[in-house]
Amino acid sequence: MAAAAPDPTLPDPVGQRSPALVRFFARVMARQMARNFHAVRVARPGIPAVPAGVPVLVYSNHPSWWDAALLILLATQGFPGRRSFAPMEAAALEKYRFMARIGLFPVATGTAAGAVAFMKVGERLLQDPASMLWVTAEGQFTDPRRRPVQLRGGIAHLLVRLPRVVALPLAVEYPFWDEKTPEALCRFGPPIDTGEVDGRSPAGLHQLLERRLEETMDVLAAGAMARDPKAFVTLSEGRAGVGGVYDLWRRARAWGRGERFDAAHGGGEP
Repeated sequence: MAAAAPDPTLPDPVGQRSPALVRFFARVMARQMARNFHAVRVARPGIPAVPAGVPVLVYSNHPSWWDAALLILLATQGFPGRRSFAPMEAAALEKYRFMARIGLFPVATGTAAGAVAFMKVGERLLQDPASMLWVTAEGQFTDPRRRPVQLRGGIAHLLVRLPRVVALPLAVEYPFWDEKTPEALCRFGPPIDTGEVDGRSPAGLHQLLERRLEETMDVLAAGAMARDPKAFVTLSEGRAGVGGVYDLWRRARAWGRGERFDAAHGGGEP
């Protein structure tokens, strides 16, 4: 499909995006995640392989303010060969204009004009097979246990306008396990190749997107409750332990026994 001519009234995320600033901001977000989370983990088998030469849309649930930082981490570490973009509430992006330089573009959510802008900009981005579009598809903060999963309809309408896109469901949640900081857990579901979906109506595709994301969230919830780090690939780790006098005492106790001190909760114990 021939690329649509740029509309001067719409944002130009491709022209504004700075690869150098993307790399810099990715490092900043990685440090923030390490400071505030015990670990960032992707459920096995981990980051999925996607076919080269096909644009990708990742759509996720939206449980927390931290979702943006997590998606930046996943985009830069999991898919470094692709150019990632994401919509952001226009009023918020107005406050943080530098984020337009890392691939975010403004959308006035809840308005007809915003829906049209998302459709046009998203369509233009996904005509490039090297592009990746990340969307928190619930549109507002929603508890990850809420069922049924309900997505905004714009994604399905966008996908049916394009000949072929790989849609990846992404489940996210932030449970506490054994440390004082939470885990950032995510799981990619089975990819949906829209070129292979029969009868691609917006309503039918919307139902498929919701069902796949809900199934992926259910599997992630089971993994979160099992609390087994071995079921996940660890992307990054933060600090473990309680800190202060308690960890000092544990360290001395381990030293006295001739054991290696492990700051994780319960570490240094026989």
